[in-house]
Amino acid sequence: MSAPAGEKSGIEVAVVTGLSGAGRSTAAKCLEDLGWFVVDNLPPELIATMVELGAQARGAITRVAVVMDVRSRAFTEDLAAVIKDLDARGYKPKVLFLEATDDVLIRRFESVRRGHPLQADGRLADGIEAERVLLTPLREEADLVLDTSALSVHQLRAKIEDTFGTESATRTRVTVLSFGYKYGLPMDADLVMDVRFLPNPFWIPELREQTGLDGDVRNYVLTQEGAEEFLDRYHELLRLIGAGYRREGKRYLTLAVGCTGGKHRSVAISEELAGRLASEDGMAVKVVHRDLGRE
Repeated sequence: MSAPAGEKSGIEVAVVTGLSGAGRSTAAKCLEDLGWFVVDNLPPELIATMVELGAQARGAITRVAVVMDVRSRAFTEDLAAVIKDLDARGYKPKVLFLEATDDVLIRRFESVRRGHPLQADGRLADGIEAERVLLTPLREEADLVLDTSALSVHQLRAKIEDTFGTESATRTRVTVLSFGYKYGLPMDADLVMDVRFLPNPFWIPELREQTGLDGDVRNYVLTQEGAEEFLDRYHELLRLIGAGYRREGKRYLTLAVGCTGGKHRSVAISEELAGRLASEDGMAVKVVHRDLGRE
C-alpha cells in the first residue's frame, strides 16, 4: 500500500520523527530499502529546499523522506512550520511519529551505553520526559503514530513497508548469477549451486562454440538425467528461502550457479531457474552471466 503523501511534480514527501531510541534509524534504513531518498537530521529551514530540488530532478528522485530529532535547534517550532509550508506548496507530507514506553527507552539507551540528548546533567528518565513533553504537539499532528515498545526490528520494518512501500519495492530482489569455477567463486553470492554434475556440452563438437543461451545447448542441458528433478527441488527450496527472507526483512538475494567455464550448463540452468522464480509472487528476478564470453 503506497502512502498517501503529496505527489506534486511526482514527489512524495515523508517526515520521520519521534522519541530518541524509538526506532528512527531503523525506519530510515527501511525507507532507503524501499527506494526513498532519505536525509537524516537536515536543518528544518533546508527541508523545503531539498524537496524542491528533488522535484526538479526530472524523475531521478520521486520519494523524499526527512528524519528529524531534537538535536536540531528550535526543533518543534521549526519543523511544524516546515510541514505547514510544504503542505501549502502542495507536497502534503506524511508525518510518521515513533514512540515507546519509558521503561523500554531506558533499556535501549542502557544497552548501547549512550545518554539521552536532553538528559544534560540529570537522569536518563528526565531526558525522556523532557523530550516527550517537547514533542507532544508534533505527535498530535502526525499522520501515523507507531509505538515500537513491543515490536521487533522485523515487525517495525513490516509496518513501515505496509505504509510507505509499493508492491515492487517490497519484493525480494533476486539476482541469478552464472559463473565459471575456473574464474573463481562470486564474492557476493548468498547461495551457490554447482551444476557440474551434468554432462558438459563442451565435449559435443557441434555445441562447443555455442552457449547456454542457444536453444541446442539449452535443450541438451535440460534433458539430461537429473536436470529436471534438480530444478524442481531447488525451486521449491528457494520458495521457502524467499518467504523466510521477506519475513526477516531481507530484500536482496544473489544466487550463483556455477559450471566449469560459465558458458554452457550454468547459463542454461540460470535462465531456466530465473524463469521459474519470476512467476513467484514477491520476487523480482534478473539474470547476470558473469563469465559468458571469456572463453
